[in-house]
Amino acid sequence: MSEALDPTPYDALLLLSFGGPEGPDDVVPFLENVTRGRGIPKERLKEVGQHYFLFGGVSPINDQNRTLLDALRKDFAVHGLDLPVYWGNRNWAPYLTDTLRELVRDGRRRVLVLATSAYASYSGCRQYREDLAAALATLRDEGLDVPRVDKLRHYFNHPGFVRPMIDGVLKSLADLPEDVRDGAHLAFTTHSIPTSAADTSGPVEAHGDGGAYVRQHLDVARLVAAAVREETGVDRPWQLVYQSRSGAPHIPWLEPDICDHLEERHAAGAPAVVMVPIGFVSDHMEVLYDLDTEATAKAAELGLPVRRSATVGADPRFTATVRELVLERAATESGRALTPCALGALGPSHDLCPVGCCPARTPKPAAAGADSPYA
Repeated sequence: MSEALDPTPYDALLLLSFGGPEGPDDVVPFLENVTRGRGIPKERLKEVGQHYFLFGGVSPINDQNRTLLDALRKDFAVHGLDLPVYWGNRNWAPYLTDTLRELVRDGRRRVLVLATSAYASYSGCRQYREDLAAALATLRDEGLDVPRVDKLRHYFNHPGFVRPMIDGVLKSLADLPEDVRDGAHLAFTTHSIPTSAADTSGPVEAHGDGGAYVRQHLDVARLVAAAVREETGVDRPWQLVYQSRSGAPHIPWLEPDICDHLEERHAAGAPAVVMVPIGFVSDHMEVLYDLDTEATAKAAELGLPVRRSATVGADPRFTATVRELVLERAATESGRALTPCALGALGPSHDLCPVGCCPARTPKPAAAGADSPYA
């Protein structure tokens, strides 16, 4: 074991994730949790649930979080970071409120939060912060003394997040038939969101033209494409595309969809495509179904060779990234200078979400921000 690090002002890290069903009976209740208040009929939930039933009603995300949780604890221990790691979900057990109650019971007073979403957007950041605020309000109503909660900054362009994706693309290219490998295009994929949500993502000064959400993804795509070009000697065409749209047809969402993009690339004569899921930390359902099942089937129908590169998951470079982000934030809170680590034109993200960052249509309290009632 390495020498112990200086103590941080924090006494716990909370891994905060989306959650997912762990059996067939969980699927519809889980989807009801996700869509509560949106008026979506149960019949539609059952239709969406078929994606989960193809995999036995089990989302892989919870097991992936357990793996990441174990990897973080081991990394912290090896590097002398004495910081317990807890886990809570927004939409399924272990529920966030229950985990925060456990933190209070264990005497944790200052908690850092790692969200399994690397980019700025309402659904990828502020909604997590709203759920944190709601859970803290519940505990306060129960008479508990709630902890201070801070959220780690967006890590989309941290080297330890980007480099595993570069290696995943290189491996996928190597797996393509030799006669199409050098001509393969790169399709960088992320979750589609309403254009109105994209345009208002990030701080107010970033709003408009896709907002911080689109700019951050483009930053990562450029980094990965440039590294692949450097290491293969081939300058490949690439594009940022979207997947997993779930909104009403009349509401504009970010496009093009990955399946439409594959059709367009095939029509344009692309010999192969590598799908690069830069918007996802791990291989959860929207990767397994929307890319590995639906998009791959579309490519087979077209006769277009495709590969899907790996997500970061619990790669040791990512767990090291989390440790570095913890120490970076701890240094800031303790008044010590520490240069934040990032690649790309956008540089490191903000530590504290400012007022007006990724606003909701209906304003709600949000923890871990400049206007947080629980700072």
